[in-house]
Amino acid sequence: MTSNPFQKTSRLTIQAAAKEGQTILTDVSFTAPFKIMQPFSKPDGSLQVMLLAASAGIMEGDRQDFSFEIGSGARLEFLSQSYDKIHQMEEGMAKRDTRITVAPHGSFRFNPQPTIPFRDSAFENRMEIHLADETSVFQMSEIFSCGRYAHGEAFAYRFYHNLAEIRRGGVLIYRDNTRYEPALFDLAGLGMYEGYTHLLSLFLTRPEEPEAFQANVRSLLDSNSDIRGGITRLASGDFVVRALGFRAQRLEELKEEIFVLAL
Repeated sequence: MTSNPFQKTSRLTIQAAAKEGQTILTDVSFTAPFKIMQPFSKPDGSLQVMLLAASAGIMEGDRQDFSFEIGSGARLEFLSQSYDKIHQMEEGMAKRDTRITVAPHGSFRFNPQPTIPFRDSAFENRMEIHLADETSVFQMSEIFSCGRYAHGEAFAYRFYHNLAEIRRGGVLIYRDNTRYEPALFDLAGLGMYEGYTHLLSLFLTRPEEPEAFQANVRSLLDSNSDIRGGITRLASGDFVVRALGFRAQRLEELKEEIFVLAL
């Protein structure tokens, strides 16, 4: 396996807290190729942080480590500046580990840009999310492309492995262990992408009016003929939404509409 081209793990650490009704960053640190833009303050007191990466994308041998700590009363949204491009790899792979903790009455939205796996790429992503209690709000989005479709690279990557575990009060409430390996599965076929090119996955902690939220999301999905999707209410009362589409931009628009419904 090739070594990390930066000779060390690329890290991003963000800690947020609430002060006089406003969200502030109490600690920020990063190493190459990461930086962040000046945070965007919103009228409701929340904060948006956008990740910048001084690289063409994820390369063979890359090791990345993200850490987010959201304090009580803090409200933070994490964005990325551009699509996550997982570049072609000769034989190795890239890895990312993400750890998130949300304190009571804290709120965090993990909302990066879509991911595009290039031909022969291999990527492993692991996420550990710890919610303090029922007042900890968490939303997570992922849009995963079949690859560079226009370049004839649909499902041409070697594998993509995503393991996400969410715990509330130490109890596991959601586990998504997804491994896409085109050489072993017909990812374009029945039960998988079924002719679509992009997959949206959302996790949302229980909104204030769950029945109305569920009905509204179902209506929204049914009203879009170019999208096929569904919503699941978990045993914990939280929600997962999955939707297939033909364009990342269209799924991003759908995602934002669902976020609005969850307010």
